[in-house]
Amino acid sequence: MSITTSNAQVDPSEPHEATPSARDWAELSNRVALQEVDVSLPGSGVAYTIWKPDDMDRLLDAVQNDPEQNLPYWAEVWPSGVALAAEIVAEPGVLAGSRVFEIGSGIGITAIAALATGADLTVADYADDALTLCSENTRRNAGRQPVAIQCNWREPGSALGGLAPFPVVLAADVLYESRDVEPLLSLLDTLVAADGLLWLAEPGRAAAKRFLALLLERSWVDQSTTHDGPWLDPEDAGTIVTVHQLRRDAGVSDSNPSS
Repeated sequence: MSITTSNAQVDPSEPHEATPSARDWAELSNRVALQEVDVSLPGSGVAYTIWKPDDMDRLLDAVQNDPEQNLPYWAEVWPSGVALAAEIVAEPGVLAGSRVFEIGSGIGITAIAALATGADLTVADYADDALTLCSENTRRNAGRQPVAIQCNWREPGSALGGLAPFPVVLAADVLYESRDVEPLLSLLDTLVAADGLLWLAEPGRAAAKRFLALLLERSWVDQSTTHDGPWLDPEDAGTIVTVHQLRRDAGVSDSNPSS
């Protein structure tokens, strides 16, 4: 859940495939101050060298007039994305050879791990700059790039037409606010295959807790693990990320969660 930082704003009614090109990367690197950082995946021995924005104030200024009021969360290295990447590295067979979709790709840490396992990956983000960074970071670290779709996942419109459902859907820290809960629940109905997996990482935000409670009421089954870092940003010390593997209960209909 993020916002474009270029002059062109996303029209949610006209989502489009926006797989970035070398020209997009050159334009972004000339316009936005970037820094190179090393991100280690806890417990894995795996590390990535990535590009990320170095000037959050400029990004915040760029989104002041956005009608969706999305802050540039995509520009940070969040513990949830790192924890989900670590889980993927630990269980590569879950994604290998599968069609996979990531909601809110950000700068691509989880996407790198997914591509490295051999996933056929499609990513979506609201920000074209996020997709450009994701594309460059995956190329650099995984030697491959995902298909990238620029859209607002709260209102995806026709963006996923002909693509969904997916056997595996990834989401790292996408539930920031209460307004995110119902759209994500609705999206899962079409995005996740009937026997598919939602692999969700979250650091205990209130919106995520509400989402999980509602999902369990709909007879999804949760298998979870926790991660306590270490994380890239010292300010994240003490953050506990829970990574959930969520599947529908094959014996119970979503339309009648109490049955």
